[in-house]
Amino acid sequence: MNSPHTDYYFCEELFSDDEKQSRDEVRAWVDRRYLPGAADYFEQGIFPVELVPEMAQMGLLGFKLKEYGGRGKNNVAFGLVCQELERGDSGLRSFVSVINSLVIYPIYSFGDEAQKERWLPELISGKKSAASA
Repeated sequence: MNSPHTDYYFCEELFSDDEKQSRDEVRAWVDRRYLPGAADYFEQGIFPVELVPEMAQMGLLGFKLKEYGGRGKNNVAFGLVCQELERGDSGLRSFVSVINSLVIYPIYSFGDEAQKERWLPELISGKKSAASA
């Protein structure tokens, strides 16, 4: 099955169905929820924090973790998801990337169990962000 986007490098067939499903879910969300307001966000110079709960509900925070409410997806799926977020706005991609790579990953990798239990579920659910933690 062909994807609705242009595949200049013919790599679509290299992705698993799960990876494509993750990408396509985020692609549809960006089209439906972000792009209609993108010009206004840009003109106002704001990040749409009201969309963070939706990103969390889609499992974009804690995307690669299997524990603590994470989605348990692989690096390829994460890259495809980030590419779709970037298509909408670099701020969306940066938010998801920073929360996953610079906040959640260090707590998961280097935190003790009490820190993991305290912070990871709240970060992954979007109830806390790095700025509000």
